[in-house]
Amino acid sequence: MFTGIVSDVGRLVRAVDGNDGRLLRVATRYDPATIELGASIALDGICLTVTDRGGEAGENWFEAFAALETLAVTEVGKWREGRRINLERALRVGDELGGHIVSGHVDGMATIVGREETGEQLTLTFEVPAELARFIARKGSVALNGTSLTVNAVEGNRFSVHLIPYTVTATSWGDYGVGDRVNIEVDQMARYAARLIETKPAGATDGSN
Repeated sequence: MFTGIVSDVGRLVRAVDGNDGRLLRVATRYDPATIELGASIALDGICLTVTDRGGEAGENWFEAFAALETLAVTEVGKWREGRRINLERALRVGDELGGHIVSGHVDGMATIVGREETGEQLTLTFEVPAELARFIARKGSVALNGTSLTVNAVEGNRFSVHLIPYTVTATSWGDYGVGDRVNIEVDQMARYAARLIETKPAGATDGSN
């Protein structure tokens, strides 16, 4: 589990494609001595397993493997060396829950259709498939490229979010523009609420008068 609070912006330094997926090496500020093999780290909101870690030439790094399923539902297969990546380590018992509960299981892709800068602040408008739009509500939470954000406005299958200066500088969001596609994970509470409504027997009531 994660919270959507980015704790480092890594940099892709190597990508090796294979028949069964893609191996990624990411430079990071994380101390490799504190990263266990098999640990989970979210890369732009995608939960991946650490397969190796180390440090050389003054640069710390870890490696993670993206399987074919991940490549099919995200754009990891298009990532190129030098790309900046939002990173978050898995939530530990006792950690502060500063964002919202994020699983690291991407639901799909959102496309940026609007970008407005106001000083150092940034407002982005996204378009998502209809099957995901129903889970997005004004003032609700959404994870975009691993960042927990609050929805400002919703119109059809489009919604907007506002990024304060700190979020812009502490993440890779300054790199994105209209036409770019990003990973989206909808709020789990919204998903379960929708499922309960779908499965509620016809004529059933909640017991209130």
